[in-house]
Amino acid sequence: MSSKGPSGGGARAGWFARLRKADVGDLFSRKREPGPPRTVFVNQKLPEDYVDHRGKLKKEYVFTTNQVITSKYTVITFVPRNILEQFRRVANVYFLAISILQFFPKFTTVAPGVVILPLVIILGITALKDGYEDYKRHESDRKVNYSKVKILHGAEVPNTNGTTLKTKTFIRRILPTRSRDPRTSFSSETTIWSKASRLSKDTAQSSAPSREAIEYDHDEGGPHWKDAFWEDVRVGDFVKIAEGEQFPADILICATSEDDNVAFVETKNLDGETNLKSRRAVDGLAGLNNAKECADARNAFTVRCDKPDTDMYRLNAAVTFNGQDFPVDINNVFLRGTLLRNTRWAIGLVLFTGEDTKIVQNSGGTPSKRSRVERQMNPQVMVNLGIIAAVAVVCAIADSMLQVKYFELDAPWLYGADQSDDNPRINGLITWAFALLTFQDIVPISLYLSIEVVRTIQAAFIYFDYDIWYRKTNQATIARSWNLSDDLGQIQYIFSDKTGTLTQNQMIFRQCTIGGVAYTGEPDPPTYDDGANVDEDDFKSKSRVTLGDKENTETLAIPVKLEYAASSSHSVNTPPLKSSSSFSSKSNDDDEAPHFYDHQLKRDLDAAMDAEQSSSNAAHARSLHGFFTVLSLCHTVLTAVHPETGEISYKAQSPDEGALVQAAADVGYQFVGRDRETLLLRTPGSTEVEKYELLNILEFTSARKRMSVVVRRVDGEDHRPMLLAKGADNVIFDRLRAGNDEMKDETERHLSEFANTGLRTLTLAYKIIPEEEYASWSERYYQATVAMDDREARIEAVADELERNLRLLGATAIEDKLQDGVPEAIADLKKAGIKIWVATGDKMETAIAIGRSTNLIAQESNIVILRGGSRRSARDQLSRAFEQFFPEVEVQYERKSRVSTSSRQEGPIPMHRMNTGITDIVGTENGERPGGFVLVVDGAALLEAFQDEESKALLLNLSQQCEGVICCRVSPLQKALIVRLVKDGIGAMTLAIGDGANDVSMIQAADVGVGISGEEGLQAVNSSDYAIAQFRFLKKLLLVHGHWSYARNGTMILNFFYKNMLPFGIKFWFQFYCGWSANYVYDYIFVLFWNSIFTVAPVVGVGVFDRIMDYHILMDVPELYRYGREKYWFSFRSFFIYMLDALVQSVAIYFIILYTYTSPTARRDGYDVAQSEFSTVMALVGVMVANIYVGLNATAWTLWLFFAVFIGIIIVWVFAVVYAAIEPSSAVTALYGNNYLLFHSAFFWLCLPIAFLVPLLPRYLAKYWRFSIEPSDLDILRAAKAQNAHQNWKEYSGTKSAEHELSVFKQEGAASRYTSRSSFVASGRHTPARPSIDVRAASRTDMSTGLTSVDRGFDFAQEENGVELRRMQTNLSERHFGDSGQGATKGKGTLRKMIFSRRIKREGLGEVQLATGVSKTT
Repeated sequence: MSSKGPSGGGARAGWFARLRKADVGDLFSRKREPGPPRTVFVNQKLPEDYVDHRGKLKKEYVFTTNQVITSKYTVITFVPRNILEQFRRVANVYFLAISILQFFPKFTTVAPGVVILPLVIILGITALKDGYEDYKRHESDRKVNYSKVKILHGAEVPNTNGTTLKTKTFIRRILPTRSRDPRTSFSSETTIWSKASRLSKDTAQSSAPSREAIEYDHDEGGPHWKDAFWEDVRVGDFVKIAEGEQFPADILICATSEDDNVAFVETKNLDGETNLKSRRAVDGLAGLNNAKECADARNAFTVRCDKPDTDMYRLNAAVTFNGQDFPVDINNVFLRGTLLRNTRWAIGLVLFTGEDTKIVQNSGGTPSKRSRVERQMNPQVMVNLGIIAAVAVVCAIADSMLQVKYFELDAPWLYGADQSDDNPRINGLITWAFALLTFQDIVPISLYLSIEVVRTIQAAFIYFDYDIWYRKTNQATIARSWNLSDDLGQIQYIFSDKTGTLTQNQMIFRQCTIGGVAYTGEPDPPTYDDGANVDEDDFKSKSRVTLGDKENTETLAIPVKLEYAASSSHSVNTPPLKSSSSFSSKSNDDDEAPHFYDHQLKRDLDAAMDAEQSSSNAAHARSLHGFFTVLSLCHTVLTAVHPETGEISYKAQSPDEGALVQAAADVGYQFVGRDRETLLLRTPGSTEVEKYELLNILEFTSARKRMSVVVRRVDGEDHRPMLLAKGADNVIFDRLRAGNDEMKDETERHLSEFANTGLRTLTLAYKIIPEEEYASWSERYYQATVAMDDREARIEAVADELERNLRLLGATAIEDKLQDGVPEAIADLKKAGIKIWVATGDKMETAIAIGRSTNLIAQESNIVILRGGSRRSARDQLSRAFEQFFPEVEVQYERKSRVSTSSRQEGPIPMHRMNTGITDIVGTENGERPGGFVLVVDGAALLEAFQDEESKALLLNLSQQCEGVICCRVSPLQKALIVRLVKDGIGAMTLAIGDGANDVSMIQAADVGVGISGEEGLQAVNSSDYAIAQFRFLKKLLLVHGHWSYARNGTMILNFFYKNMLPFGIKFWFQFYCGWSANYVYDYIFVLFWNSIFTVAPVVGVGVFDRIMDYHILMDVPELYRYGREKYWFSFRSFFIYMLDALVQSVAIYFIILYTYTSPTARRDGYDVAQSEFSTVMALVGVMVANIYVGLNATAWTLWLFFAVFIGIIIVWVFAVVYAAIEPSSAVTALYGNNYLLFHSAFFWLCLPIAFLVPLLPRYLAKYWRFSIEPSDLDILRAAKAQNAHQNWKEYSGTKSAEHELSVFKQEGAASRYTSRSSFVASGRHTPARPSIDVRAASRTDMSTGLTSVDRGFDFAQEENGVELRRMQTNLSERHFGDSGQGATKGKGTLRKMIFSRRIKREGLGEVQLATGVSKTT
């Protein structure tokens, strides 16, 4: 027995948990399990064993359609799914049962059709609202599914791979097309949320580029490419994608327009990374480069693939072509959702479509969300149902007992009550059913209809709020799910994407330090020496590149806006093969990245040009030249020349590199391009292009944290190799030569200042390499690159040999440009007590840098880092973090035994003091910074932590101790798991916001999903509950609209329960006097119209027009948002208070009126008082008390609210008079005569004010006590507003006013040991002078190593181990190995002599000396 008990309890608990988590959406989900491994047959028929005995293709060989549907309903599922969703409301089930009961004649009060009509109306209106919301989702799906792509037509062997049928969607069935197919109005451009598509419809259509429906790339009349819709793409189809187009499916690369069949893709829609990725075609399929070759039956092959999965970074397949097998991995595949960049075209074979694509696999089905208020209403309705059930049972038992007693006494009213269906015992059941009807209004059916109406109006308020209307694109904030408005006022956690959500995907070179001198840039347009402003166009002309022969010089302008894409290797004298739309002029200057300009830098560069060898500024001149030479040569940026305008565009795989190269060009060091392995550079004042031979590229990786190139000057006198390096400050400083400590200290101080203002830093250095040393090193490097064993480690070791004894040049500071108002919005949201998590696919350094610039990480924050894949498991890192930083927090976890016994005795991780070679940067107080803690965790650590429940609990507990959490390198599926961890783990209200397809699963998993209609497509918006244009709009959406909606809806619902409990109580007290017969105390017409007419207006008025506080005060004092997070406006406690208040008021109303009329008579004629007389007084007083009580609970008595409160009172009085005046000849009414008997009675007019005021007195006194004796923060601010409505309300935020002392604002959840500063000041970007920051500020502890260091903002993005970089490395090795010394003549003099002996002639000017060297002679 003892063993069965717990198991039985566990089974019951498990059953209840499954029932509580049950989701209607799961019953109608269109998601299917991933299919088995597949083989795709191309240009050949399917094997015979693929079909069954009936000649039909077997189910396992039928692939899913490419149609993707994010909407909830179809024509078939709309009615059943919507009905099930609505009947999740317990009240609807109750109303249905009551309606069915009244279909029996015994219990009929009015016509049965009239009884069920209100329920049908409510269900119908809600269904129409849900249908309209889903209609908008279908429209968005249609834009995606009807996008166009070119598919091969005219193949000798048609595509025989099987595909499922497309779903007939809601739009096609309900809204059939008319004269033409509306799909023709959509093209591939509509899937890219570009600037054009954000304009008006007419503008977008007029600006869209023309598109040929048919393309011949070989022979006219033969096989060709023809436009088709995305949803018609099938597995096994050949498709041709042009530059700038999205990929409709997961596609195997066959051929591209570029050298070695390389292509470049933009993946920020998948992983949030802004740098481009290089992809390469399968070697064996390179010949399939036109329609004819793709359609040729002789080019038959098969592709064997693994089954579809969610791993965005892994794909295993193999191509069998002409008897040879060619391996396929993720680098040979275009994934759906990515864009083709800087590649004119690419031809591929469709492998996975629709739900089998990786991006769709990572997103879930559209959930059926309900607000927390609605979920809380169900238990409250259950309480009311329990009350009515108990009262019905009491009435049944009491009535049955009384009938039994009086039947034996021959009571005349029980005459004939001895039948089988009419006797004292069976009549108890009849009374029970009648009691359910009598007291049914305790569960108001009009409540749900009122909520739907109020939420619809609230959605309109959001739409018409011009403060959150983005004027640049004329885009409003749209509520796509109207039933979640009150959830906006209860958010506790925000999960945000980074790229496109917090940032603008734009890097701007802001500041730099060169030779110990900081250059902070100029915020205003530059001026000439005479003080006149320089025209913007004139300034742009300063960075023009001159190409061509000397007789006919061609001037080419470098565009302001960089194209963050990579290009094929074109010589700068050779125009690109295709003109891209990216060269078109921009009409909006806001889209252009600003140039870097600094007055002091300009003067220093001018002085450097005239500097003599022995002058005092010669050293700084060398630093300046070396610094910008590194910027303009140490990169993988390529150039493209527009064939018509001649403009040069920089094509960079990462925006960081593009910004650095552009900054160098802005000051005169213009990277002109590359001719194979020769780099071309124009320096200030020079009319000739300097040529540098690229010898080696030591590529950037996350482990190396640096990139270096080895170059040799081809022209000029000195041909010694030079190493140019850039990387993280600690990595570069560790490799510097000894000496020059003063410059190092100054550079280190500047780096800290840059980092503390949220800028991304990069340190630059160089070194001159003797010929003999380079020849020896080059041989070792080549051997390492061809080693079969441990190749990566050997390459790193050899590279590290060369990257030693460097000379420091300086550092750069780049701004990852944020969306407007992001730091201020995040600061205010944090003050509102909302914890913010950032989940991004970017690397850790980028995530930390964004955390700084957005105020998530303060200057004095302690950063705790968890890394996966290290020798310490994620669980061990989590437990050690608690031991070290939060020893006072009791964590329930079981210590697992370790191999080393000494490790158990070491206690907290010791604080290592890391030396950068300059100074000790970590003090003993590390971990004790006053800025609180921020947790940074990567995707690998999350993967480990999610493997067991204990690690998940530790991670959740640790995150609650921190003020913010940053998750980096996370997949779309991990984003959803993070949201569910917090949502399910602590029951917190969560909001997820993003703008890309990689954010869909996170948006769907959160309680509220917000999509930003940005540059990464419409997928996030399609799956969201609210669509906004800018992150900063989230502040008002939550602090004002969310707070208002939650306060209004909570107050409205509580008042709804109150106003229905009031007549319940009046009718209940009457049962004591009517023999518990379940009769009505007053006429049924008052019961019928109580909810629908008499008392509905005030509660709806509160839901629509009440205003707890003016919007500008809510914006200026974000701490007031805590009322929503703490469930102040709607909770079980408030529910019971309102119900008890109604019950007490019903006692006062009933018994005051009852005993007033308990007298010999209240009539002039001396007759007894009829029940209809005093009960009508109860009805009138009840309506007056209910409406005025609702008005007392409101805050802002506007004209509309005043009207809503008193309209019901006016109506009930007019109705009582008119209804009582109806003569029996017209209709039989029980109130006829009240106009003569009731309204002329002194009893009526004397008891009316008493019965009205006494019930309201307790609530009024309670409000007076609270406001006067124990005022809340809201009360204090209201009083302050009454005294001075125009004061500065921001003074109340985070501080205590001398006149109005606000209560302490507490954040919920487990508090951190350290409280962050309450106010945040957005750092300026162009302040010339910045305060010196303690170098020990903002420490970071890596729990995987135990090392602690100072965070100086290093960040650099570049594709690691990319296809294009491997191709460049291969070409360099083939060209340079074995003859690295050939063609290199030693310089006759020192480099210093070469630098200062060069003089150049400028036409019309005198001689100008130019310092172009980079180093002294060693």
